[in-house]
Amino acid sequence: MRAITITAGGVSLAAELNDGPSARRIWEALPMEGQANLWGEEIYFRIPLEMACEPEARVEVDIGELGYWEPGRAFCIFFGRTPASTGAAPRAAGPVNIVGRVIGDATRFRGVRAGEKVVLRAAPAPG
Repeated sequence: MRAITITAGGVSLAAELNDGPSARRIWEALPMEGQANLWGEEIYFRIPLEMACEPEARVEVDIGELGYWEPGRAFCIFFGRTPASTGAAPRAAGPVNIVGRVIGDATRFRGVRAGEKVVLRAAPAPG
């Protein structure tokens, strides 16, 4: 796992990227920034990478999971219900490559407003 920091508006949380191909490409492209778009309790923003949908891509996601949505070339942060949800869990607009997860309480992202700056950066090495 690769440690990153996600800062959106006034919220900053640690996260981990997994070892999948999309996560590796995101890691190699850090730092990245964009403007928050909101879709229910999901933040997404366009990133400068174009990646294919992976075989394990899915629409059913958990709170705190991070994804890459191919049609929008977007990094997604799921922290609650979305307009596509059928229960309490988030549901993506379409299949997303799961690239990692937030460490801690992802629902803190509820305080982020559309248009606020979002920054992804590698976390400082411990020690």
